[in-house]
Amino acid sequence: MRRPDQQTTTRPTTGPAPGTGTGADADATVDAPPGKGEDQDRHPAGDLTTEAALAPYLRGQAADFLRSLRLHHEHSAPADAGGHDAAAATRALRRAARRISGSLHTFRAALDPHWADQLRAELAWLSGVLAREHAYAGRLTRLVEALHQLSGPALPAARGARAAGETSSSDAQGRAALGVGAARAGALLERRLTLARTRSHSAALQALGSSRFHAVADAVALLASDVPLAPGTTGRTPEALLEPAERAEQRLLAAVAALPPADTEPYNEAQDAAWHQARLLLRLHRYAHEVVLGAAAPALASCGHALDLHRDAVEAAAAAAAAARTPRIAPATAYALGVLHADQRHEVEAARAVFRETWPYATALTAP
Repeated sequence: MRRPDQQTTTRPTTGPAPGTGTGADADATVDAPPGKGEDQDRHPAGDLTTEAALAPYLRGQAADFLRSLRLHHEHSAPADAGGHDAAAATRALRRAARRISGSLHTFRAALDPHWADQLRAELAWLSGVLAREHAYAGRLTRLVEALHQLSGPALPAARGARAAGETSSSDAQGRAALGVGAARAGALLERRLTLARTRSHSAALQALGSSRFHAVADAVALLASDVPLAPGTTGRTPEALLEPAERAEQRLLAAVAALPPADTEPYNEAQDAAWHQARLLLRLHRYAHEVVLGAAAPALASCGHALDLHRDAVEAAAAAAAAARTPRIAPATAYALGVLHADQRHEVEAARAVFRETWPYATALTAP
């Protein structure tokens, strides 16, 4: 498996470029590897076996899952006292679930396939249920802040020529029209997204109390002490981990090479799916990197964060467009939501630009 820094031709930035927003689901932070992280020792070549590398990794993630679950139970009641700690525990729970699920997917051939498929599906269900409440809350914050910035008092000053004065006047009129509908648009978004968040919160509580969740927790508890490996000699050689990790990397490179070029239309939502797929494949590649090399891939952190921001902006734009389709809303409200949608689509393009700038495998972006 190649290391990203061996092919880096553009220096990754340390954070998102201006204009990409803060993101609704801070996966660049949430998804940071636990334990030693980037300083963790890499596995010697002879230790790249299921028993020496993958099994300890899965056991460690299972222990993190159980620890986060215990913290969630401790801080979830009363809600007003421990809400922040409960949310942090939920994010850690999802982080561990994603790493277990992703590793089961990539290294399925080295594990008991029936067990791996079943647990992976259940962890995907759990992670999805737990993610929705946080996603709706972050989306509302993102959209309300964007509305405030778009309808704020700052206007370009008119200087010199009449053309500049006319431009300033046009801007002022547009800002005034936007201000009329911004408050109502914000209230509409708050009603819609707060309702969705409340329903997601109820669904998460119901899921955490269900027999299905308890079965998942029991399976992860068993994983913390025993990793079901494939029968026979499968997994006892380095190739059992190196080959699946290489395939995960190649799938990522192919997906990035197939991304639409930079000069495409900024409002082409049909292209979003390809970027979402690249985000998921990058996540799988990062997890495989942790298993095989025993450490995080710092060169991939910035571009991974850019794809998280891309996802957030896409979903925020979709929420603004959906709110604009509400029956019988005032024209000023619809106008404000339309401006908000356009603003978030520009955020989509900004996130894509950051990804291209920080992507360490430059050859994938220039492939024909």
